[in-house]
Amino acid sequence: MKKKIKKILLKKNKKKLVCLTAYSKSIAKILDNYCDIVLVGDSMANVLYGHKNTHKINLDTIIQHTLSVKMGIKKSLLVVDMPKGTYNDEHIALKNAKLLIKKTRCDAIKLESNKKNYKIIKFLVKNNISVMGHVGYTPQFKKKFRIEGLSKIQVSKILKEAKLIENAGAFSIVLECLSPNAAKEITNKIKIPTIGIGSSSFCDGQILVTDDMLGISGFYPKFVKKYINLNRIIEKAVKKYSRDIKLRKFPSTSNFLNGFKYRK
Repeated sequence: MKKKIKKILLKKNKKKLVCLTAYSKSIAKILDNYCDIVLVGDSMANVLYGHKNTHKINLDTIIQHTLSVKMGIKKSLLVVDMPKGTYNDEHIALKNAKLLIKKTRCDAIKLESNKKNYKIIKFLVKNNISVMGHVGYTPQFKKKFRIEGLSKIQVSKILKEAKLIENAGAFSIVLECLSPNAAKEITNKIKIPTIGIGSSSFCDGQILVTDDMLGISGFYPKFVKKYINLNRIIEKAVKKYSRDIKLRKFPSTSNFLNGFKYRK
């Protein structure tokens, strides 16, 4: 078992796991100092490319962003989302997962559950691919957003789904937009760590889209805590830059390139 994944497993019930998304080296380098897990999420479809959902991001795009993120990662576990359509069956999933890992040297991949692809997870794990699961609201498979696990029957169904994913060999599982009762029940009943997003504090860890947390994505549902309004800070800087150019304050003589060595 990989050392980083073993470290994640050992934190179950002992220490909360800190997780965020990254799509570039510059952000990843900052996150690496504080995060147990950095996820290259297919959320880049919304955050970076302006799509309404995550369905149009392909494997090549995920690979390119992961290559950038990998350059900023030294300590964190690097997990990468498998895009929609890249794991339709066991052999397609294995081919694409191997390609992704070979090209990026990421530590693990993440698959969203459609309530039956735990069989694919089992096949990947047998082939030495480390897999993170994902239940609850799964954007690749569900069109309508709603909180899940509001009744005992729903909780029972999601718990069964989570156990199947655990038994398939996943090392952890994302719980997205589950009721507090569902999150607590699942976290208590499975042995692998649960990573929550909009699923209460009962999970073993938490993940957010970094751009949401920084206030630059424009997407702020109730479960997102905006730690800073980076939009305003960026706008102030751009406004000052614009004003300096118009007033001929930039570039000043201190910005001239006499004696400057270009980066190679």
